[in-house]
Amino acid sequence: MTLHGLKSSQLEGSLTEELKKQVSPYEQYRDLSEEELFTEASVDESNAERAGYSNYSYWGATLRCFFQDKAAVFFLVVIISVLLFTFIQPLLPNQKDPKTIYNDASGVQIINQQPNSEFWFGTNSIGQDLWSRCWAGTRTSLGIGFAVASVEAVLGTLIGLLWGYVRKLDTFFTELYNIFDNVPQTLVLILISYIMNPGVGTIIFALCLTGWLSMARFIRNMVVIIRDRDYNLASRCLGTTTGRIISRNLLPYLVSVIALRVSLAIPEAIGNEVFVTYIGIGLPTDIPSLGNLVQAGRLLMSQPNLRYQLLFPVLILATITISLYIVGNAFADAADPKNHLR
Repeated sequence: MTLHGLKSSQLEGSLTEELKKQVSPYEQYRDLSEEELFTEASVDESNAERAGYSNYSYWGATLRCFFQDKAAVFFLVVIISVLLFTFIQPLLPNQKDPKTIYNDASGVQIINQQPNSEFWFGTNSIGQDLWSRCWAGTRTSLGIGFAVASVEAVLGTLIGLLWGYVRKLDTFFTELYNIFDNVPQTLVLILISYIMNPGVGTIIFALCLTGWLSMARFIRNMVVIIRDRDYNLASRCLGTTTGRIISRNLLPYLVSVIALRVSLAIPEAIGNEVFVTYIGIGLPTDIPSLGNLVQAGRLLMSQPNLRYQLLFPVLILATITISLYIVGNAFADAADPKNHLR
């Protein structure tokens, strides 16, 4: 036998002896009783509840994410302040009537008066107080904007959910969408304005007639993406009704999308009201609105000393539009559950 083989044999023998000396776990505990081997674990119900408890709240997490955005909070304060002041302005002391034509001591109309201590925004071309007309017009335009946005949110979301989830209704809503979408909105506004008496109700009806299209199409596309996911298939297999699946599985997923679309619908409706007034088929001139004020100020742009009549309503309109856009985008991002992990 070689030297290498001899050393290997000796090493193997020593390892065998060592293994024989070791006591296996079975041999070590074989003589112990069952009471000594096993000890019953105590149950702590408070710890069990703590392990299964989660303090996550969807709306709480959404608000926390939203208020972390300082710019969004600033513009939220701005839009709330504008809304509050718009409705409390008539209740403040020494406020003038937006439709009254004011005369001086000699009985002459105070026309195109520059801003001063009595008329803070000046007067227009027939002697009406521009300050009170701006805020009265803001109330009118905001009322139109919120009404149109509410109808668009409810009708567009409902049609979009049914259109995307119920396959039997897909053909019907597709054809309905094609019919309305192929008619330009401007033409609809013009026709409705000529057919019906000009007024706030006419403008709201004309804007709502086609305003739901973009919301419904967007919601439908989102529902088509998520309708066949595992949790929706499991709900259908368990016999969950269509209404419950839509309200519990689909609608919460679309909160951020709906919030964003609504925040854009309000300034869009106000812009459409300004547009139809600009082309001469909007609200009557005796109804103060941002559209009427912008239209009246536009005619005076060539006169530098009268441009204030366009500046003030445009400034209010821009403040509302920008604030709603930024707040809506920030809330839509905060409502997305993916951002709640921060």
